Amino acid sequence: MAKIRYRNIDNVGVDKTLKELRQWREERRTKQKDYSYKVPNHQPELTYLTGNRLDTTITWIGHSTFFMQYEGLNIITDPIWARRLGFEKRIGQPGIPLNEVPPVDLILISHSHYDHLHFPSVRKLYKAATKIVVPAGLKRKMLRKGFPNCYEMQWWEELTLGPVKLTFVPTQHWTRRTPFDTNSSHWGGYVLQPADPGKHPEGKQDGQKRKLPPNLYFAGDSGFFPGFKEIGSRFKLHIALMPIGAYEPEWFMSSQHVNPEEAIQAFLDVGAELMIPMHFGTFRLADDTAREALDRMELARKAQGISPERIRTLGYGETLIVHPEERYSGQ
Repeated sequence: MAKIRYRNIDNVGVDKTLKELRQWREERRTKQKDYSYKVPNHQPELTYLTGNRLDTTITWIGHSTFFMQYEGLNIITDPIWARRLGFEKRIGQPGIPLNEVPPVDLILISHSHYDHLHFPSVRKLYKAATKIVVPAGLKRKMLRKGFPNCYEMQWWEELTLGPVKLTFVPTQHWTRRTPFDTNSSHWGGYVLQPADPGKHPEGKQDGQKRKLPPNLYFAGDSGFFPGFKEIGSRFKLHIALMPIGAYEPEWFMSSQHVNPEEAIQAFLDVGAELMIPMHFGTFRLADDTAREALDRMELARKAQGISPERIRTLGYGETLIVHPEERYSGQ
């Protein structure tokens, strides 16, 4: 049976030739970069996080890995505690040591690239009751690796797991783990919503205080594409976890990774209230630095007239506690 090969919207390709890869490697040798800036590490609030089952919290572990608490569930996105990726050492220490992470109820995988799916990390996090959600085409591999409690999703498909409703939404990307499995599984992001909004007391309407937990959007890994507007048209989003790094050289990376200016535009397109940047400063996947990504993001924020409080940059191990009555409600 022929393998299914997944595609982007409008069949946008991200494949690069060996010649282009060599050209990038040659360019990289000529660049001199200042890597002195490091994302700061914060002492994680482990006592609070271990006991919390009420507040919505978002803690950055590093790269695209977050420990989130939502509707009473402990959730991990794209787990990678690896000390290196290939020849590249991890630049920053994980925000929470792997053996100190509170028990995990749900693991969300955006796609199967090595910097988003690290099987040794998954194995340490996974318990009998842990559920894993993956893109279409990836479940078979997860089962072979020994993770039976696994669900796979197609774009726009909804899945309710206890108190949380998940929607798997498109990104513009690709995937490969071996020379033979290119695009044999899909890629995407996740929207998290309360499965039963009726159990929460509702506050006043638009522009006023609300009691519902926020709708969260984990954007995964993506180039800039019209799908961001489509996501914004389908959901009322409050917090967007948005990638800003691994974009240089842009002639090579632009189809698969947004640059900081595009990340800000994507944030506006999805219509979220608050943006948390990710996918920068943890691994040297491209030629940009964490400082460059953050500086360009700040310039883009100012150029778009976005209030400073609408972008929250976390350090490793830093926790954002989201109180519904205190959420930023401006647009």
